[in-house]
Amino acid sequence: MAVFDESGVDAPVREIAQRASVGVGTVYRHFPQRSDLIVAIVQKEVDACAGAAITLAKKHAPAEALARWMQRLVDLIATKRGLATALHSGASAYQALPDYFLSRLTPALQTLLDAAVAAKAIRSDVNASEVLMATSRLAIPAAEGDTAQARRMVSLLVDGLRFGASV
Repeated sequence: MAVFDESGVDAPVREIAQRASVGVGTVYRHFPQRSDLIVAIVQKEVDACAGAAITLAKKHAPAEALARWMQRLVDLIATKRGLATALHSGASAYQALPDYFLSRLTPALQTLLDAAVAAKAIRSDVNASEVLMATSRLAIPAAEGDTAQARRMVSLLVDGLRFGASV
C-alpha cells in the first residue's frame, strides 16, 4: 500500500518486492496479476476496519467507540487514494469489492450502532446501511487527499446521530 501511495498503482513489482523484503518471484507467486495484489490490499484494509469495531467497543463507551470507528472508516477511504485509478478502471477483477466492503463493514457498524442506541447515546432511527453510505460519501475528500475535511464532515454526522438520542 505504501508503494502504491508513493509511486501509484503502476509502481514496478521490484519496488513492491523490495519494500516487502521478498523476491519478485514471491510477489508473482502470490499475486499473478497486479489486480490480485490490489484486491488483497483492499480486502486486508476492509477486514482491519471491521475488526477495529470490536477493539474499539471493548476500550470505549458506545458513543465514543462509534465516533472513533467512523473516523477509522475515513482512514480506510483515504487508503483508496493510491488505488483509485485501478479501482475505477472498470476491470472485472474489482467488481466484487463493493459487495465485500458492505458485507464486512455493515455488520461491524450495526454492532456499534446497537450498543450506542442501547446506551441512549444516539438516536434510534438509524440503520447501518444508511450510516455506512453517508460516512463513505462524506469521506470522499480523504480519498482525494483532504483527510482533515473528511474528518470534520464525519464528526458532524456523528453529532447528528447524537441529536434526539433521549427521545
